[in-house]
Amino acid sequence: MEKGKNMWVRVKSLIPGDKLILIVALIIVVAIFSSLNGNYFSWTNFVNILVAASLIGLVAIGHTYLIIAGQNDLSPGSVAAFTGVLCATLVSMGLPFVLAALVTLLSGVVVGLFNSWMVNKIKIEAFIATLVTQFVFRGFAYILCDGRPVSITDSAYLSIGATRFLSIPLSVWIMLVLILIFGLVLAKTKFGRSVYAIGGNKDAARLAGLNPQRIVTILFVIMGVVTALGGIVFSSRMHSGQPAANVNLEFDAITAVVLGGVSFTGGVGDMVGTILGVILIQAFNTGLIMVNVPSFWQYVARGALLLFALTSDYIRKTKREKALLEASKKALASNN
Repeated sequence: MEKGKNMWVRVKSLIPGDKLILIVALIIVVAIFSSLNGNYFSWTNFVNILVAASLIGLVAIGHTYLIIAGQNDLSPGSVAAFTGVLCATLVSMGLPFVLAALVTLLSGVVVGLFNSWMVNKIKIEAFIATLVTQFVFRGFAYILCDGRPVSITDSAYLSIGATRFLSIPLSVWIMLVLILIFGLVLAKTKFGRSVYAIGGNKDAARLAGLNPQRIVTILFVIMGVVTALGGIVFSSRMHSGQPAANVNLEFDAITAVVLGGVSFTGGVGDMVGTILGVILIQAFNTGLIMVNVPSFWQYVARGALLLFALTSDYIRKTKREKALLEASKKALASNN
């Protein structure tokens, strides 16, 4: 008993408490769904989970930065559908895939600039501003293809979804590499510290010489580009650009990010928690499908998971405030 307790203490010392909870939750999810469907616990299914998680993971990168900075974005599902249709349409018109992809990524930059303009210049709350973008670009997706999926036959385009390295699809590698890069930028660079600063206290960050509007613009552009990349990868996997695709993508990404420890009030979080949250939510979503939970009840279950994530965020925030209060009391006592 004592030996087991010591091992648990050692594990807790190596892995932060919030990350350990996520790992335990992931193990529980896998155990439950494996008991309900024997095919769940298999290498093929784990790869499928990672593939399905790749789009959520790309969008979650942008949400991690935005939410830490005290912002949000409800448009990724529509933007991913639009960019998938745009890239497929350009290729079908005879444009080389590489050039079509560059134009599509540039459209993601335009989306980010549009969102940041609404937030910074006309002072619309990010929640409402990006809701505007959600409707506008879903509409553009349908207008661009007249409401019909755009078939993809270009071999270079299709190779994005078909290529594998070490038996793992390219889309998963793209997600992992970008999470690693953006995670290092967030944790180790001056720009990353600036993101935390404006999320913690925008006025204090401004007084410290930072430009919150410029940083917010960069973050919305990052979100637009990674979402556009996700739209390209997703359409390649589906062999078509689909205007009706990726509904509620943003809510899965937000749930994953908040589950991963990013505070909705800003200033707290990291990319390690995000990737754990992404894998957890996709493992959960895949499990619901594999045990034949009716689609309407899947919405209920996902809503419950989002509520759990927000409740967890509230509890973490309360604990942080309590710890800060106790620390300030100790500091005052020691000074007196």
